[in-house]
Amino acid sequence: MGAFEYTALDTAGKERRGILEGDTPRHIRQLLREQQLLPVTVAEVAQKEAKRQRSFSLVRRVSPADLALFTRQLATLVRAGLPLEESLLAVSQQTEKPRVQSIVLGVRSRVMEGHTLADGLAEFPRVFPEIYRATVAAGEQAGHLDHVLERLADYTESREEIRQKILAAMLYPIVLTIMCFTIVSGLMVFVVPKVVAVFESTKAKLPLITQLLIATSGFFRAYGLYVVIGVVAAVVLFRRWLRDPAARRRFHRLQLTLPLVGRLVRGFNTARFTRTFSILSASAVPVLEALRISGEVVTNLPMRDAVTDAAARVREGAAIGRSLAASRMFPPMTIHLISSGESSGELESMLERAAISQERELDGLLAAMVGLLGPLLIILMGLFVMGIVFAMLLPIFEMNSLIH
Repeated sequence: MGAFEYTALDTAGKERRGILEGDTPRHIRQLLREQQLLPVTVAEVAQKEAKRQRSFSLVRRVSPADLALFTRQLATLVRAGLPLEESLLAVSQQTEKPRVQSIVLGVRSRVMEGHTLADGLAEFPRVFPEIYRATVAAGEQAGHLDHVLERLADYTESREEIRQKILAAMLYPIVLTIMCFTIVSGLMVFVVPKVVAVFESTKAKLPLITQLLIATSGFFRAYGLYVVIGVVAAVVLFRRWLRDPAARRRFHRLQLTLPLVGRLVRGFNTARFTRTFSILSASAVPVLEALRISGEVVTNLPMRDAVTDAAARVREGAAIGRSLAASRMFPPMTIHLISSGESSGELESMLERAAISQERELDGLLAAMVGLLGPLLIILMGLFVMGIVFAMLLPIFEMNSLIH
């Protein structure tokens, strides 16, 4: 039995969409006719999802928050002793998002056919990443699926929490920067020309700062649109340039050398790596496989290369901590905790401590950055506005000399 998405028309000609479980598309059409509905399209969920992934679609993808909620609900139901297929059915009925419901029912249909949960999740690789599937597979093989799902729920929720913190930290400076640019541009394009026109009519020599203001305002009015187009074109070209792996690797290496950005990038990727490595190790995934998957979640290419090189050294018999330390990409505290975990046989707990340490440091760094950028942007905007006002008032103060 599989899950099928359908589009049908009722007796009034109104379109209806939904999901039904059945053996074949023909069976689904029969069920729809029994409900006085005229079938228009019937497609299996897994096939339709694969088609969506291969082509452009306006349908919103499953968000990390949706994945975290699904994992927590499934972990709670499985831990309570419900059979897996009933747990999946209950989760599908709980969600209000059709996309999530169809995917969960698609996974359930594979489970009911005799496949493992990991195999069912593998039908939707864009929704359930490799770490998710590997962890579930290890939990099923060890017979501790409920414990593994609990760890996965904690992991997905912590990942979503970090993502939300970074978005919240960046939102305020970005909005403030846009507001500053908009206000200053509005003053330069609409307000300054009308005020300065009075002084230009006197044919007298204006102060240097006022002349600079007039020239800047004229430039914005004449070439402002071209500047905007040029900035957009530069951003597009930069993104296309980053598609080249060698160029992206150079850019990522540059990020690591910048004072504040380097700490953020290093901390964010170290936290993701250690947290992922911790959950995989605790789920009995082999060390080499855990290293490979953990390296895939690292977004910075030089740091990802460092994990790959470390995995090669570990395969030859070297220690994990020493192998990671060779690249000097990861913080010393993380290396020491991993080495201590290896020597004491408590690698899982030490990896978790390393992840918690990096996440706390990242939180503090983001808080400091937001606390610093906000006042700096306000001061910068104030200086711009003060300069504009001063340039407009200075000729008034010198009015007597301008008249003569």
